This record gives sequence, C-alpha cells and structure tokens, in this order.
Amino acid sequence: MQVDNRPLSVTDTNSFPWIIVMVCALFGAVWYLIPHPLVVIGLGLIPVAILFTLRFPVPIGLMFIVFSFFRIHEAIPLLYSLRIPLMLSLATISTLAWHIFISQQIRLYHRPEMVAFLIFFVLVFIGILFAGNRPEAIAYFQSTYIKIGIMTPVLAWLLNEVKHFKLTLFMVTGGGLIIGFVTLFNKINGIGLVEETRVTIGREIGSVLGDPNDLALVLLFPFSFAISLLMTQGLSLKFRALGLIATITLFCAIIVTQSRGGLLGILSVVGIVAYRRVKSKTLFFGVGAIATLALFVLAGISGRQSGGAAEEGLDESAMGRLHAWEAAFGMAVDNPVTGVGINNFYFNYFYYSKYWDGLNHAVHSTWFGVLAETGFIGLTAFLTMVIITFKASRNTLKTVTASGNQFSPTIRAISEGNLAGVVAFCVSGTFLTQGFTWPLYILIALTAAVAQFVENKGAEYD
Repeated sequence: MQVDNRPLSVTDTNSFPWIIVMVCALFGAVWYLIPHPLVVIGLGLIPVAILFTLRFPVPIGLMFIVFSFFRIHEAIPLLYSLRIPLMLSLATISTLAWHIFISQQIRLYHRPEMVAFLIFFVLVFIGILFAGNRPEAIAYFQSTYIKIGIMTPVLAWLLNEVKHFKLTLFMVTGGGLIIGFVTLFNKINGIGLVEETRVTIGREIGSVLGDPNDLALVLLFPFSFAISLLMTQGLSLKFRALGLIATITLFCAIIVTQSRGGLLGILSVVGIVAYRRVKSKTLFFGVGAIATLALFVLAGISGRQSGGAAEEGLDESAMGRLHAWEAAFGMAVDNPVTGVGINNFYFNYFYYSKYWDGLNHAVHSTWFGVLAETGFIGLTAFLTMVIITFKASRNTLKTVTASGNQFSPTIRAISEGNLAGVVAFCVSGTFLTQGFTWPLYILIALTAAVAQFVENKGAEYD
C-alpha cells in the first residue's frame, strides 16, 4: 500500500475539508470562551497581519523607526493607548528573524560604520556592569538602546533598493511633518509651554518631546531630508512639494522651541545645501552671517527667561552648561574606562558638581554626555564612529554627484540628506544631548545602506 507523504495544502481536495473543520473548531472554541464578535474578527485578522508583516518587512521596519523616534503616539493622544510601538517591535523582530534565518531574503554584510557602531555598543553594554546607578542604566538600555542596537544594522540590511530609499525619504519627512504640525498647534494654542514662550509636546505624560531642546532635536533630523527633497532636481513634483511644505513647517517649529542648538542645526543643514550650490563663497559667507543674526532675532532667544538678553554676562543657561560639562569631565576622570554608565549623568551630578543649586541637571552636550557615561575610551570610540560615518556620507555624495545622471534623484536626495544630517548632528550636538538617542544611529544605518548600494548597484533608476 502506498502512503501519501505530501504536505497538507489548501489546494488538496482530500485535506481541504479537514482544514475547514479545524478552523471552524478553533473559531467555535474561541466563541465559547469569549462570546464577542470582535474577538473572532480579531482572530481572523491575525493570519492577514502575519502575511502582511512577512511580505512587507521594509515598511514595517520604517514604521517602527518613525514611531520610536518621533514619538507620534505621544504627540497624538488618541494613539497613546494602542501600544503601537510595542506591536511594531514584535512585528519587526518576527519578520526579520523570518527573512534572515528562514527565507534568507535579507543579505547580511558589514561596513566600517557598522563595525564602529558595534564596538561602541559593546562598550556601552560593559559600562552598565559598572554603572553608579545600575537599575537606571539597565532600564534605559532595555527600553531604548537595545532597540537602537538591533535596528541600526537591520535598517542598513533592509534598505537595498531605490524604492526602499524613496519610502524612507517619504516616511521620515512625513513623520517630521506630523510632529512639526503638532508643535505649531501647541504654540498657537499655548499648550505645553515652558518658560512662558518655549513650546513642548506631551510634557504632561513625561514624553521625551516635553523638553524644548529634545523637541528641537527631533525636528532637526527630518529637516535635513526635507530640504534635500526640495532642492534635488529630477524628483517628482509631489516629492518636491512634500519637501517644500516640510521645510517650512519644520523650520517654523524649530524656531518656536527657541533652542540654540536647534538653530545651529538649521544653519548647518542650510549651509551644507547652499555651499554646494552657491559658486561665490564670498557671497555665501556674507549672506550666511546676516542670515545667522536674523535667525536668532526671529527665534526670540533674547526673550527667553533662561539664556535671554535680560541676563548680564554669561547667562544662566550658558553657566549651567559650563557647570554640567565640568561635572562630566570629573565623572570621566574618576571612571576613565567605563564612565558612570548610560543614563547616569543626571543621577551623579550631585557628587561631581562644584556649583550645587539644589537640583540635578542634564549635560546638554552630546560629547560631554558620552564622555561622562562611557569614559575616555567610550568617547574615543564614539568620535571614531562619527568620523567614519561623516567620511562615508561625504564620499558617497561625491561619487553620486560626480557620476552625473548615473544615479537616480532619490539616491542623490538621500545622500545629501545624510551628509547634512551628520553635520547638523555634530554642530547641534555641542548643545543638545543626543549621544544615546536615535538620530545618529539612523544616519549610520542610512549612510551604510546608501554607500553599499552606490558601490554595488550604481546604475539603478527610479
């Protein structure tokens, strides 16, 4: 007697009735336990969700990045209770595991930027073991930095076609546009203002956007890609229109945060884009100096309660930074190899500040923050990672520009956006704390992905 060893299939007329029976039994059991139609509908949608997740890994991964970085669910209260980032994280991990280990559709590779990131990530992890406040270090690592550690190389591996980069530009710019609109809405309606004039988002729920400096940082990241979309010839009209709207919106939104680091970031982005297009460098620097003064007047920095014109000499904001930087250096001197541990500067400020005013303070500097929390070795690794990423983004843009029309407008736009973003990070990082947040690491992933594409697939068009 022959035995049929074929796998069960929905197209097999012998097995099909049994599949129907099993599905009906499952739905019947669920209805018996929870007699509610929404539960059964939800159960029926699970296979559809799984198929969508496995079929479209790039949109799922980008959605996770957008929600994690822009905190859209915190900016829009209706989304807050839906746990969207959690669901996207589960979907992202599942689809990546499937495509890496089973379907093998994602090709793994390494580049200098990714190796440098791995070294720094390991140093941060080791620093947790010696952190002054280990529970805080572990909590931040588990809630944020482990996601950065996973998604940085994964995002680089996922993005390998022109359509992927086009979707990235759209989603990053669109996510920034949403936060920009909410920022301006809050400013117009006087919602979440600090120091009476500086706008925030979600301050009442403890959102990371509840600090005007952090909000400016979040808005600055998509600004580099928005202006790149606006200025890149050959892109479709809808993309350039998106770039125009986003550039204006994000510019105005950063202005109302009254963040000096944010303003320096704007100048950096605009400077990179303009420097490549203005032939007369004398004109460039002359107009740039005038625009800088006008920008700081427009932002109303002098009207701030802290760091405004009413304070003589070094204002309170500047002095606070100097005291924080001095404390950061002291932490590194006492802990030169590992630092005080990730997310530990705030909790160690009391022990290292020479000017205690009764409150712990943030470091307000990427470089000093990394120095304090990872030590001199960590800072060296961090600077190496930033320099490698900057060189890779610059060299990629040079290659794309020198090749004429060999590369699509999408590749030219994202290459320029990467370089502008890295420069803005370096400049604004002097006054904004962003060593262990998403922007730099997304730029590392995008730089690696675009560089790999340019080296391997150069002539692919939109």
